[in-house]
Amino acid sequence: MLTDAEAWMRPAAFVLVLALLAAAEVLRPRRTRTLPRRRRWPANLGILAIDAALLRLLLPAAAIGAAVAAERHGFGLLNATALPAWIAVPVAVVALDLVIWAQHVLFHRIPVLWRLHRVHHADRDLDVTTGLRFHPLEILASMAIKMAAVALLGAPAAAVVLFELLLNAAAMFNHANLALPAGLDRRLRRFLVTPDMHRVHHSVHRDETDRNFGFALSWWDRVFGTYRDRPRDGHAGMAIGTPGFDGPSEERLDRMLTQPFRQPVSIAGGRTLH
Repeated sequence: MLTDAEAWMRPAAFVLVLALLAAAEVLRPRRTRTLPRRRRWPANLGILAIDAALLRLLLPAAAIGAAVAAERHGFGLLNATALPAWIAVPVAVVALDLVIWAQHVLFHRIPVLWRLHRVHHADRDLDVTTGLRFHPLEILASMAIKMAAVALLGAPAAAVVLFELLLNAAAMFNHANLALPAGLDRRLRRFLVTPDMHRVHHSVHRDETDRNFGFALSWWDRVFGTYRDRPRDGHAGMAIGTPGFDGPSEERLDRMLTQPFRQPVSIAGGRTLH
């Protein structure tokens, strides 16, 4: 039943959040675009479609299937402790968010994984669709990690559905080109990753790229010492993207798919971000 519910809940939530944030970006943009939406969105949404098709083909049950299997066989920490659902569900959601944070760090630290992840960072205009722009091989690796975490944790299937909805919405929200009032941003940051907080992570400066790894909950970067309040060049003036993969042609879908297998092009002074 949960699998059937997720089949319509996730697409419905995705369309609603995407539409609301896209409209909000028009009304309250944080930065001036370097490229119009019509140049970027087809490829960003195209790679999302490929990701979704691959997951459906190769891992049809995905994380919910792992949760159902773990519960059926009594496998995993939470299944062994027999906690009531009102405790197990929020514990699982928070634990899975920590796993995603740690996974994100690994994709920056391990060179072969960074080659996949830099497709996401190569977007020169951060907006709601950047939160959907991930190489298919990264998506498959990420789902494998998530399924293992769900099984080992013994996360309830309801928690997995809730977490997937939260993660997808949070990824679109914190990548949005959206100017929040300073006071609201400050209050939200106590719990959630805001667009201004996450934008630091997309700086061309590597010491800023390796900060603010969170997607949903903002706690982990403070706990583990990877939090940075703002970019050194300011939000309006900072450069976003991956040096060496920042030409307009890199916004094409075919270039995104082949980017992990190509070397960055040197820019002025020979500086690249590998």
